[in-house]
Amino acid sequence: MSFRVTCPQFDEPFTVEMGQTILEGALAHDLPYPHGCRSGNCGACKSELVSGEVEMSPYSDYALSEDEKAGGLILACRAVPWSDCEVKFLEADETVVHPLRHLQCRVVEVASVTHDIRRIRFEILSGGPYTFSAGQYGSLEFPGLPPRDYSMANRPGEPVLEFHIRLVPGGAVTPYVAGKLTVGDTVKIIGPYGTSYLREKHSGPIVALAGGSGLAPIKSIVETALLDLGSRQPLHLYFGVRDERDLYLEQHFTDLAAANPNLTFVPVLSEPTRTTTRRTGFLADAVRQDFGTLDGAKVYLAGPPVMVETALAALETMGVRKQDCHADAFYTEAEKTALNQKAAS
Repeated sequence: MSFRVTCPQFDEPFTVEMGQTILEGALAHDLPYPHGCRSGNCGACKSELVSGEVEMSPYSDYALSEDEKAGGLILACRAVPWSDCEVKFLEADETVVHPLRHLQCRVVEVASVTHDIRRIRFEILSGGPYTFSAGQYGSLEFPGLPPRDYSMANRPGEPVLEFHIRLVPGGAVTPYVAGKLTVGDTVKIIGPYGTSYLREKHSGPIVALAGGSGLAPIKSIVETALLDLGSRQPLHLYFGVRDERDLYLEQHFTDLAAANPNLTFVPVLSEPTRTTTRRTGFLADAVRQDFGTLDGAKVYLAGPPVMVETALAALETMGVRKQDCHADAFYTEAEKTALNQKAAS
């Protein structure tokens, strides 16, 4: 059994199978429905339920408040239809639309940038051109392995695609990337996805917070703003990791800041094992120490869910409006499974 879902932003209705969410149904039809975490925690797929009946699985209050729910809003990633429906996803403050591409790519570089992060670069063999907005991600499928989502670290328009992939011990995909992937191997990439992209019309301050391999989309955002758009507004990049061995691309961003006086680059160590002169603690605390208010700023966040959630809570106390926070929490497959099991219980 399936239900028919109509969305005015798409040319044709799509079907959602019994038990599927609206988002799962849309993605099964290769429709570019806005989304991020797929777990009810980011709010990127927030939509208006125009008509019909859905059942909502548990979700974060940050993603959808009680007032929003009472006003007829849902999260497409948690909404399971029980009838034919009409939905309308909320438009971003700057809407971008890129064709969904199915790319065949070849590995041209595998480099260790930390003890557990590999920088992988691909050339596009077919399926292009691949256009995206800085901060978006793609779904990578290595031969014989399940697809996984990773953010583009390169700037839009560059011929080589770059991804930063962190080893997840016991994972189904990242041990292969860390130990077996070699130059010349092929991969299928589908994208782009994601709503945490650079708002190019924004002329106020930018604050970018990256945790671990969350530096990938933040790198794309910062470089695009500076090198492609010639942005001159204040741009503050905070890079949070546990210890010295987890830092990477530090010299790259130090040089970028030296060439662009409006860029400030601040590495922060949360668990240093030795005495250090660097900033220490959590990213949220570092930002709070440096700014009294961030009203009028755009904030981009990417990295582990706990870092993103903690930073979002801190930013709210500093006057940052929810619509000015663009977050991409990097959930592992185990974390997604745990969230879904909790939702089903």
